[in-house]
Amino acid sequence: MALPVNDLYTVEDIYNLPDGERAELIDGQIFYMAPPSVTHQRISMYLSSCISRYIEEHNGICEVFAAPFAVFLSDDNRTYVEPDISVICDPDKLDDRGCKGAPDWVIEIVSPGSKRMDYVTKLFKYQTAGVREYWIVDPFRNRIVVWNLEQSSQQSDIMEMYTFTDRIKSGIYEDLYIDFGQMKV
Repeated sequence: MALPVNDLYTVEDIYNLPDGERAELIDGQIFYMAPPSVTHQRISMYLSSCISRYIEEHNGICEVFAAPFAVFLSDDNRTYVEPDISVICDPDKLDDRGCKGAPDWVIEIVSPGSKRMDYVTKLFKYQTAGVREYWIVDPFRNRIVVWNLEQSSQQSDIMEMYTFTDRIKSGIYEDLYIDFGQMKV
């Protein structure tokens, strides 16, 4: 839920939140985040480990970061997000604060309070920022929505839907498949 629109907030406001308080900042508006559930954490750990293992086995340069991890999608100091999983392939985007610019691949795991944010707001922000691939993992609907944003200007068929029994190919890697049927949730 967003704070009332009285002011436009900045990244400094996020860093000044009380200890233990997590929030994201989109276009100057603060959105508080609830702690993740056990199911959410299981999904995050499974996906992070599958992707990390693939990168390591292929001597890749990309890195995987799980939330909380700061992503500054723009230079305007009014947008700060913490994707559940971020894959960054350009080491120049990383510094001690997090990622400056768009990750290559973002995965969001839907929570009861994040549906609109994940399906609408963040989809738009990630697409306009230059994220190449965006997955929405929705345990409540037993589905995974995969957006190949890199192809969005080339074709209209950029979104595919899967279930938790499917084996899904990553768009940023030629031979990475994640088998959701193997995941224990």
